Amino acid sequence: MPSLKSWFPIPKNSHFSLANLPFGIISTASKATPRPAVAIGDHCLDLQEFSASGAFSSLGFDVSVFSKPTLNDFASLGRPVHGSVRKFLQDVFAENSSNAQVLQNNKSLQEKCLIPRDGVTMHLPMQIRDYTDFYAGKNHAFNVGCLFRGPDNALQPNYTHLPVGYHGRASSVVVSGTPITRPNGQILENPAATPKVPTFSPCKRLDIELELGAFLCKGNKMGTNIPISEAADHIFGFVLLNDWSARDIQAWEYVPLGPFLGKNFGSTISPWIVLADALEPFRSTGIPNDTQLLPYLQEKEKNVYDIKLQVDITPDGGETTTILNSNGRNLLFSFAQMLAHHSIGGCPMAVGDLLGSGTISGTEPGSEGSMLEISKGGKETVKLNGGVERKFLQDGDTITMYGVCGTEETGLVGFGECTGKILPAPKL
Repeated sequence: MPSLKSWFPIPKNSHFSLANLPFGIISTASKATPRPAVAIGDHCLDLQEFSASGAFSSLGFDVSVFSKPTLNDFASLGRPVHGSVRKFLQDVFAENSSNAQVLQNNKSLQEKCLIPRDGVTMHLPMQIRDYTDFYAGKNHAFNVGCLFRGPDNALQPNYTHLPVGYHGRASSVVVSGTPITRPNGQILENPAATPKVPTFSPCKRLDIELELGAFLCKGNKMGTNIPISEAADHIFGFVLLNDWSARDIQAWEYVPLGPFLGKNFGSTISPWIVLADALEPFRSTGIPNDTQLLPYLQEKEKNVYDIKLQVDITPDGGETTTILNSNGRNLLFSFAQMLAHHSIGGCPMAVGDLLGSGTISGTEPGSEGSMLEISKGGKETVKLNGGVERKFLQDGDTITMYGVCGTEETGLVGFGECTGKILPAPKL
């Protein structure tokens, strides 16, 4: 991919190069109203101010979408518009811009529109009507299955035939930086005991799940489905997703209907939505699936993305330790397949719906996407810098996830940070 050079200073190590230009929702001390922006280097471009100047007049779309407190209206314009806006902005910031008069030579507009990112507050980028979490990370599914059922029965018979998923809780999806309160619930102090009688307790096995999330920009009517050949056109862009998990609460409750309180207390997403177009150069092959899929799920081979993923943990007042490195290639099913399956029975999808990939684990030690896997179900300790140890998360721990594609030479395409700090459970 050729390098895109800019007249605007963009640090080489920035996730938000000219090859990226992700969209988010910001507010500032001087203007508290949330509005859309694009991240570029250490700055962001206030799209409300920028569009008010008439800069987008040649593109022929309704710029009032950039005066809204979420990106839903912009997303609903469709991928051709998203792509044209991104390409126009790439040209506006390009070293040899054909639109230099728009911003490069307009100092007063620069002062209005270009804001240091450390001076903005980030908000949820979309109004999320529904959230569905899938289980497409086969390595994670196998690792967890081995812990509970042994390697011979680790994966259920349906696993390679369809993208397994469950309906999550949209109301507890929060933007990066939002603290997460440890949940209370029913747990089994001794799962091997008979009879099995739960106690009420704060979660003692609080965990992370390293995932990607996809936001939709187009829906379907109830009773219709989204064909696999059209599913990509329904995807607006992607975020990092930490689907926090209360393992002990989940273990007691999840049979027979699946996760409930073990999952609904919080899910954190990164604030900037990386457009699908920005990730196109990084399409890659996922985990091979030897199962002959039914026609409605059959898709071309390069259907996932080569995204380098990293998770750090920082104890309260302590040193930061990188506890895992994985890759977006570690998925058995793509988001297009998830969407095609989700809608095959006629479920109506909508703009702003969020799909989670499931935990993205590799096969090598150090690539497991959850503490459950890293600690072998709590049997082993994870050694952190500063002489600290963990099996699961403690109060005060901060988890930070990163995801990035490409190189500094061609311009990084990244997600920034997805971070959250654990607060103590309320005393009831």
